[in-house]
Amino acid sequence: MLPDVALMVLGSFAPLFTRPVWEHVQVLVTGAILCRGPRTVASVLRTLGLAGEPGFCKYHRVLSRARWSGLQGAKILLGLLVAVAASQGFPLVILVDETVERRKGRKIKAKGRHRDAVRSTQGEVVKCWGLKWICMALLVPLPWSPRPWALPFLTLLAPSKQADEKAGRRHKTTADWTIQAVGQVSRRLEAAAFTVVGDGARASVALAHACQARRATLVSRLRLDARL
Repeated sequence: MLPDVALMVLGSFAPLFTRPVWEHVQVLVTGAILCRGPRTVASVLRTLGLAGEPGFCKYHRVLSRARWSGLQGAKILLGLLVAVAASQGFPLVILVDETVERRKGRKIKAKGRHRDAVRSTQGEVVKCWGLKWICMALLVPLPWSPRPWALPFLTLLAPSKQADEKAGRRHKTTADWTIQAVGQVSRRLEAAAFTVVGDGARASVALAHACQARRATLVSRLRLDARL
């Protein structure tokens, strides 16, 4: 069982779920903290000694069928992280980047060929099949670390151009998804100013204007052909 302090923090997310689902969520979170290796539902149940649980499928349904809003959960988590940063007088600095989750299955509709940042070098670009996720993290100072930690609070799935064309949707670029995420953060922080830090993919005039309109400062790499 989690300590009372952890349960108090975790309780902030209780309104997102129904009472039966909330009971299963607490079990999954506890197992995910204690679990080693890949944090699958099966691994979590084995860690907690529930490998022989007759109704094990109800834990899988938390992620597959239960209705709850990940966006609302991200807003609650951001509020908790901002409270920690504000209590120590730390500025609100949000990092944004993308990561590729390698996937090849035929039923994965949003997959595409993306640049593999781990295997690519300056002279060679390696691409792989997978899902591209846009991730936003807040820099938060922690008492046991001399440097602040980037704690993620929001992830957005960015379907590939081929997947959007096949589904008949308008394709959104990395900058478009970042603009949408900055808008969500701005509404959650209300009147608070914050700084957005990203790599060269965020060197976008549209993103800079969007940040300026939302009391945000954009820090990104400057394009070599930028007109100052």
